[in-house]
Amino acid sequence: MANSSIGPGFLTQTTVFTQQLLTSFGFVILVSVLLDIGAQLNTWRILTVSELRAQDLSNQLLPGLGYFLAAMVILGGFAFNIGNIAGCGLGLNVLTGLSFEQGAIISCAVALLLFWVQEIGKMLDGFTKILGTVKILLTLGIAISAHPPVLQALHHTLLPVKVSAASIVTIVGGTVGGYITFSGAHRLLDAGIKGPDHQAEVTRSALSGIVISTVMRFVLFLAIVGVLSHGAVLDKDNPAAGVFRSAAGEVGFRVFGVILWSAAISSVVGAGYTSVSFFKTFHPVFARYERVCISVFIVLSTAVFVLVGKPAQLLVLAGAVNGLILPIALAIILIAATNRRLMRGYRHPRWMLAAGWVVVLIMGGLSVPVLVEQVSGLLR
Repeated sequence: MANSSIGPGFLTQTTVFTQQLLTSFGFVILVSVLLDIGAQLNTWRILTVSELRAQDLSNQLLPGLGYFLAAMVILGGFAFNIGNIAGCGLGLNVLTGLSFEQGAIISCAVALLLFWVQEIGKMLDGFTKILGTVKILLTLGIAISAHPPVLQALHHTLLPVKVSAASIVTIVGGTVGGYITFSGAHRLLDAGIKGPDHQAEVTRSALSGIVISTVMRFVLFLAIVGVLSHGAVLDKDNPAAGVFRSAAGEVGFRVFGVILWSAAISSVVGAGYTSVSFFKTFHPVFARYERVCISVFIVLSTAVFVLVGKPAQLLVLAGAVNGLILPIALAIILIAATNRRLMRGYRHPRWMLAAGWVVVLIMGGLSVPVLVEQVSGLLR
């Protein structure tokens, strides 16, 4: 989890909003982790107790609702994958100097090769795990060497100087929005961890992933604040790369390029696979041609990025899109939790329901204007 927690979206979103808010971004991390827990704990508990995937539970709640939910999740996954392709373009730009669009097209071809030739994919998995460890050590090293204002950061984490709704929506959407929160619950179901007897195990799994990801985000936040406090000016198209170049020189910059590309290319294949899994159960033809569907998904993601460009903005927009999808999907799951027939007589704790609806209200209220603002900025 620690290896995979710092992907292209994670890096870029954290860097962009730390630039804007400086030490007050710690408050955003604090708020987002509380919202993440409220969303993920409810979703994982409800799905594993019902022993149904999200789309199947929704269809049993109201015929056709599962198709709507699947369409929303696939839309969010598509937004994520455009961002992942953008991350590939950023990574190859650092390594080779190729344009973002050229790097994305090359990475699309590599992703398809990895997907269709499984042996190569397994080799990349091992390589990515090694780079993940390097990535964490490099981030920790930068956080220490940059001498960030830790006391000020902790103070503003509790009492911020300024707050940004866009940062909260984007960070929460990028952490537990769209398919992300469902994919974890679905993996537990596939592993046979389901039913009321496994509630404690499900809770531990849900919380541990969020806590580890939050710790890594806070370390990255401190590293960025430290670099900025020494007067670094970051590239607006690839701000995260600027952090590593300023703190670790050209060697750190090139290592970052390898890390970013490997994390992004793995996410391209993973996001395509998980997104397509949401509709392959609806008709045998999707299951039969699953690989073709995933390949088309990856190619379309690349085509959109090549047409639009603006990789850093797209990575932030992906989080905002999924920040809007989150309250809609979570509301459906929470309503299903009150149906005793679907929940096999299980009674979901009232405090968890209340926490879930708080997430729905906050994210629902913030996400629409934030998404409108992000789309307007992309079109300008």
